[in-house]
Amino acid sequence: MISFKNFSFKYNNVVDKTLKNIDLTINKGEKVLIVGPSGSGKSTLSHCINGLIPFSYRGEFEGELKIDDIIPYKESLSEVSKKVGTILQDQDSQFIGLSVGEDVAFSFENNAIPLAEMKVKVINSLELVNMVDFINHSPYELSGGQKQRVSLAGVLGSDAEILLFDEPLANLDPASGSEIMQLINDIHEKTNKTIIIVEHRIEDVLEQPFDKVVIIDKGVVKGVGTPNEILKSDLLTNSGLREPLYVEAMKLAGCDVSSEDNLRDINSINEENKEILKSWFKNETSSKTINKEEKILEIKNLTFSHDGVKNTLDDVSFYLNKGEILAVLGNNGAGKSTLCRSITGILKPKSGSIFLNNECIDSWSIKKKGSAIGYVMQNPNQMISQHMIKDEIALGLKCRNFDKKYIDEKVEEVLKICGLYPYRNWPVQALSYGQKKRVTIASILAINPDVIILDEPTAGQDYKHYTEFMEFIKELSNKGISIIMVTHDMQLTLEYCDRAVVLSGGKKIADDKPSNILTNKEIIKKANLKETSLSTLAKTIDIANTNDFVQFFIDLER
Repeated sequence: MISFKNFSFKYNNVVDKTLKNIDLTINKGEKVLIVGPSGSGKSTLSHCINGLIPFSYRGEFEGELKIDDIIPYKESLSEVSKKVGTILQDQDSQFIGLSVGEDVAFSFENNAIPLAEMKVKVINSLELVNMVDFINHSPYELSGGQKQRVSLAGVLGSDAEILLFDEPLANLDPASGSEIMQLINDIHEKTNKTIIIVEHRIEDVLEQPFDKVVIIDKGVVKGVGTPNEILKSDLLTNSGLREPLYVEAMKLAGCDVSSEDNLRDINSINEENKEILKSWFKNETSSKTINKEEKILEIKNLTFSHDGVKNTLDDVSFYLNKGEILAVLGNNGAGKSTLCRSITGILKPKSGSIFLNNECIDSWSIKKKGSAIGYVMQNPNQMISQHMIKDEIALGLKCRNFDKKYIDEKVEEVLKICGLYPYRNWPVQALSYGQKKRVTIASILAINPDVIILDEPTAGQDYKHYTEFMEFIKELSNKGISIIMVTHDMQLTLEYCDRAVVLSGGKKIADDKPSNILTNKEIIKKANLKETSLSTLAKTIDIANTNDFVQFFIDLER
């Protein structure tokens, strides 16, 4: 279905080639995972497949690319889209209709299919993704997982033989992500379409079977193999990617992973490796976590309602200690974002109180709250308003009428703290996505907040940038700055957070160590979380106290 032969591509106005001498074949009916660090060229590769290159992004080609029986860059985008259906990372930008039914009908309307036949096709497409009951709903009212299903139904309505998914798990809670991956697998089995998935969350994606995994780094194909072959090798780590946690644990323990028949299946680990893991766990001693006990922020009985009828937050109480990193977990729509906006004063709670350093701040203005509690949005581009880095970091201080000497000194200080000093005279747009995130944090740090709230701080970041960013956050916490992180990333929660608060249906249902929460089946089910693969590994090797095993691995890795 897809054939790259010695294929290279260079964007206009860029010196170096983004793709270099790609030789890759994807056969009809295969299910393929494409992975690589940020800037590796995997998005460029997918844009070559779906026609966005050259129709949206211009550049120069070398070599040969064929999609089925056409050369995409010699055809119209309309012709390419008949071969390749794309499900974008941002579903909102893909919706056309005012209702789910209208949106799925869009491709049928374009093909002038009679109305009676069109209705049948729309219902059939929605039945495939279990969304018929939402046919008259607005797409924008749906949860993240439901939006993914509607986007998929819209593409299934076409005759495209290739389905390309761009980060289908982005912004989904763990359980919804698992459902979407299962759904994609079901669609693959029912239709035998060729499916290509580009995704960072390798462990979550590989729960489902794939015919092959393609690793791209620096514009070059570094490896192609079955999931089993890739996991047994060091290709993922050598390319700066994260192996599944259980594979990492097995390699740390000294297991012979090459002896495994199917390393993708945790439950099929052979007896010899089970004994090695048991011995490893028994012979090592876990480090003790440092207690941070000076309370800085306290939320008491917070209740909020958007419509005055249903509570989005319902009697939520918890605290945050000085220098602590606290995760806020929960399913899409649990009330996590509403909680953050209520704490910062963007939303006014119906009842309850917020205390900072034992002082009630309910009557404080948003400006005053914003000086003490910084809020960093998920997308840095939604926060940045200045052209130059120094100006962006200085903006909050200028708005508060500090003198120039103090502003210059403070900006220089936070530039060094955030690792941005070498770029101090750069324009913001010259930075990577991860560096822009640091700029937004630096602009908040400059006003000396006691608490920083981070919304999905690592969404869309590869393992290298994720690690750099989180080590930086850890350094801030060690300096006494308290951090609240809203996240769907269970690995981040386990590795970097001292504690986690879990919301479900607007209520707090847990407040505990991450290793205890992510091994608790009841909490996992209620909050659409997901049992960590380390917990599954512990059960496989008959370790009774799974949370001890999980904590042991995290402590050892840290």
